[in-house]
Amino acid sequence: MKSTSTLLKLSLAAPLALTLAACGSGSDDVEESDVIAPIAAPEGTNWGDTVTITEEDGYVLGNPDAPLKLVEYASHTCGACANFSAQAKAGIKEYVASGVVSFEQRNLVRDPIDLTIATLVRCGAKENMQPLSDRAWTNLEATFAAVNQNGAAYQAAGEAPLEQRFVGIAEAAGLIDFFAANGLSEDQQRACLTDTATIETIANNSSSQAEELSINVTPSFILNGRRLEVNQWRDIEPLLQRAGARSE
Repeated sequence: MKSTSTLLKLSLAAPLALTLAACGSGSDDVEESDVIAPIAAPEGTNWGDTVTITEEDGYVLGNPDAPLKLVEYASHTCGACANFSAQAKAGIKEYVASGVVSFEQRNLVRDPIDLTIATLVRCGAKENMQPLSDRAWTNLEATFAAVNQNGAAYQAAGEAPLEQRFVGIAEAAGLIDFFAANGLSEDQQRACLTDTATIETIANNSSSQAEELSINVTPSFILNGRRLEVNQWRDIEPLLQRAGARSE
């Protein structure tokens, strides 16, 4: 495991700069496959409510043994990630419901606010991680505005000891109130934001996986172990269908 230097290296970049992100388009060559028949969930369950945490510390929605596994590396301060969430999640849930496709969300941490939000969306039940992420992306503009308004507090938080740092960042960014309104009590948030071992694990997993997979833009996608050259739903959905996630 890497040391806390991963946390210390995260830059307190100007919040408005965080809205910049790569927006790819185009297509990938995915071998066309026969239609894959729906796979029933275990009795009394449904794939849309099934969440599994992987060895890579990602959160999988759907059938963990789905034949088509779509993985997203995302940042919570990435405008393109916010756009993908808004445009794609309803469609992804339809594919997930069939049991043929699973959708895994992993963190590619870009900055201290991103790491703070990544910590908070994981703070409650595992089933809430992706829904909380989606809500946080809808609040991205307000988060940046709060940090700009509270710039001195944000900078001071970044220089605080690790056990105080992420609470201070959350306060400066207005995240405590936001997540309290979305089901996480203030006490629960503070406990998670002072758990430096867990926060370090999130940061180190992000750093090591980004290096191993040569991922440096968000969002980035992997389908069945293969890195995709596209990162918008309009381009990804046809690839899923070509791979077998389609009706007869």
